[in-house]
Amino acid sequence: MTWWRRRRERDREDEMDWFGFGFRDFDIFDDIFEKMMRDFDEIFRKATSGEIKPIVRGFSIRIGPDGKPEIREFGTKDMVSQGVEERKPLVDVMETDDEVQIIAEMPGVNKEDIDVSASEKSVEIKAEGENRKYYEVVDLPCEVIPESAKARYNNGVLEVVFKKKYPKKEDRKKIKIE
Repeated sequence: MTWWRRRRERDREDEMDWFGFGFRDFDIFDDIFEKMMRDFDEIFRKATSGEIKPIVRGFSIRIGPDGKPEIREFGTKDMVSQGVEERKPLVDVMETDDEVQIIAEMPGVNKEDIDVSASEKSVEIKAEGENRKYYEVVDLPCEVIPESAKARYNNGVLEVVFKKKYPKKEDRKKIKIE
């Protein structure tokens, strides 16, 4: 029994019930807290002994061209069947009238470790450094010309720019001024 339970049991005999319910109702909260502390101790022990690897998870939210929010996940994903731990890079896709730009954050790898391949509708990003592995297939918002791709990697950020296959052409009309 922990010190706070012993003290609580001893002091409970002298406490008054001010709110119309017994103090044993707080046992539920105490049991939950105690389980959380045991779980935290176990996770901390495993992390410091190297039994488990760090987990990185997150998401990004942005408003898409249609005005609806787009939620994208990034971080570690455990490839149990292959025994490989890979991360999904944080990826953002931006579209202009004649280009599509993909930005992927992949710290911890070198330029030589990155492999990017593309089709007209998607881009596959792979990277395998000494300590980190990344993998993601990004669906593009429109068809692009894969041969037009220009890529650069600097400070953990990969940028790939494609020309659109069918760029938007604006039809302009003359406006009569009255």
